[in-house]
Amino acid sequence: MLIDCNSYVGHWPFRQLRGNTCRGLLERMETYGVDMTVVSNLNGIFYKNTQHANQELHDEINSDKRFAKQIIPFAVINPVYSGWQTDFETCRTKLGMKGIRLHPIHHRYELDHPNCIELVRMARDYNLPVAMSLRMVDARTSSWLDVEKEWSLRDIIPILKEVPDARFLVLNVANSTALSDEELQIFRNTNLIMDTSGRNMNDLGQMLSQFGQEKFAFGTHAPLLDSRTGLLRIEALRDQEADTKTKNLLRFGNIKRFLKL
Repeated sequence: MLIDCNSYVGHWPFRQLRGNTCRGLLERMETYGVDMTVVSNLNGIFYKNTQHANQELHDEINSDKRFAKQIIPFAVINPVYSGWQTDFETCRTKLGMKGIRLHPIHHRYELDHPNCIELVRMARDYNLPVAMSLRMVDARTSSWLDVEKEWSLRDIIPILKEVPDARFLVLNVANSTALSDEELQIFRNTNLIMDTSGRNMNDLGQMLSQFGQEKFAFGTHAPLLDSRTGLLRIEALRDQEADTKTKNLLRFGNIKRFLKL
């Protein structure tokens, strides 16, 4: 079994994407043997009103019975946009969203912003996980109109401290993973999963040793990244780094437990 904890539908303004609909997503999943995937709508990064993107995702999923069985929708919520509390309630109660996704870099707020803290606390209270990408695309090859800022693991420490009992998906870990002993302990004590799509997962064996095998899950970041690399990082683990049981935790076990599937 394979569960991808990091994928998208929708458009990226500065790059042509392929397979960026629910139908295209399922075709790609069938090609690579993926059974279920966590999905949010890229359009929510760029629409002024992110709720339009959440409604688009909801409508597309409900256009075909197959989609609802394999797609786990996450809502994009912007806590510095007017009406975000209503958006959260609508996504939770009417649109069937199973988690929320934050894009602080593109929506221009810090993780210690009072509204962001309130939103994460609301998600915690309703038992919804919170997903954050440390980067969306490589700033070195991006359009001059795109956002160049990228985060490291250390940059998300503020929200982990503010809401330590929330559930966090930390995605596309592409930059520094260096942490102090105190910061590392915060990561270990938080109900948190990092996906395998990021560039800094190239030494996944060392990351497992540092953070613990329960802290990682298969993710692709598709269609912005390819659909195979995130899995190859798991399959390439040596026997002394991960046995079959550990690899199954990474393929599906950890995220299945985390999402309570």
